[in-house]
Amino acid sequence: MNDSAASADGPPSFPISRPATCPYRPSTRHTRLGESGPMTKVRLYNGRDAWLVTGAAQARAVLSDYRRVSIRPQHGNYPLLNEEFEKVVDSGYADVLFGVDPPEHTRQRQTIMPSFTMRRTAELRDDIQRIVDDSLDDLVRSGKPADLVTRFAQPVPSMVMSLVLGVPYEDHEEFETPAHKLFVPELADEATTELMAYLDRLIARKERDPGAGATGLIDDLIVDQLHPGKMSRDELAHIAMSMLVAGTDTTTNVISLGTLALLDHPEQWQALRDDLDLVPAAVEEILRYVSLVEVFARVAVEDIELDGGVIRAGEGILVSCAGVNFDPRFTDSPDAFDIRRPPRPSFSFSHGIHRCPGDNLARLELEIAFRRLVERFPDLRSAVPTEELPSNNTDGTLQRLYELPVTW
Repeated sequence: MNDSAASADGPPSFPISRPATCPYRPSTRHTRLGESGPMTKVRLYNGRDAWLVTGAAQARAVLSDYRRVSIRPQHGNYPLLNEEFEKVVDSGYADVLFGVDPPEHTRQRQTIMPSFTMRRTAELRDDIQRIVDDSLDDLVRSGKPADLVTRFAQPVPSMVMSLVLGVPYEDHEEFETPAHKLFVPELADEATTELMAYLDRLIARKERDPGAGATGLIDDLIVDQLHPGKMSRDELAHIAMSMLVAGTDTTTNVISLGTLALLDHPEQWQALRDDLDLVPAAVEEILRYVSLVEVFARVAVEDIELDGGVIRAGEGILVSCAGVNFDPRFTDSPDAFDIRRPPRPSFSFSHGIHRCPGDNLARLELEIAFRRLVERFPDLRSAVPTEELPSNNTDGTLQRLYELPVTW
């Protein structure tokens, strides 16, 4: 477990563990590291140093600078957070979209963005509403106490992404099981092999019988990119894998951690229950407060002069989403969890050309999920003390709850 206290022989260690008693909030040490300035050096698990950027202006500048900053994890000094992250990179998960630079990234992103426009996202509202309601019905049928993670937070994003991609949800065990294993270091290679094999079979099935069964983005890419020779089968399968995993795991964890944050602040739950018009603001506050992805990793390929210092070519960069989201210069009273706060987009979906392509979809899912959860279960409460809930608050990667027993 890393601690942010500076050692006698170098910068403070990173990543910083979340408090065991509060898995939905990043450590206050993120903002303390930013007190001396918007950029500071930190030391990673492998002994390498990297810049930690906590200033909002500097974060925007780094995330927008695709000419002098690279997202490719294959760069020698790319700041990997731990061995788990290293295994995920080696597995090939980051070989597309989230781990490539322009012009490759530009081409890939352009092929998927028509499926994530505001208009296309809005057309999914009724389907998402049905998925949410069906999952809440299943939560009731499971009896009290029920696990909100497995009965609600996991199936809703999984079914939504299945709908968007054209993946038959009846296959969900074939992609959910390896998707969960992907972030277990010793299972990452095995998980990638299983996911790629499933997606290859799915692509072949769609080619044999186009238009049959579930259809979506994968079908569009087969017709518009694969068959004309603009995209290889391997690239198509990797894009589908990346979107399937990223589009489910992140939203799942925001739903579970956000629900826990609301339940741990009963006055906020009551405010939402009394005024459902607060839902959009509540979603933005949950995204800020949870700061699910605490840092965005990059590496400088040229020298970059910023207000706060000079990042030299070859140096690793960690843009602290948690540090910016809790910076008092960026947000008033940042330590308060307040859903009445005027909505202000946080850094939770990143910034610049690598901003999450599905942010519109994620917000719609979250708004519907929290609205219906409060409407259906106004007296919802956690059945287990927060400090006893199992989470991965020590490893510095994507934050998650493994279970959240609730009653009503």
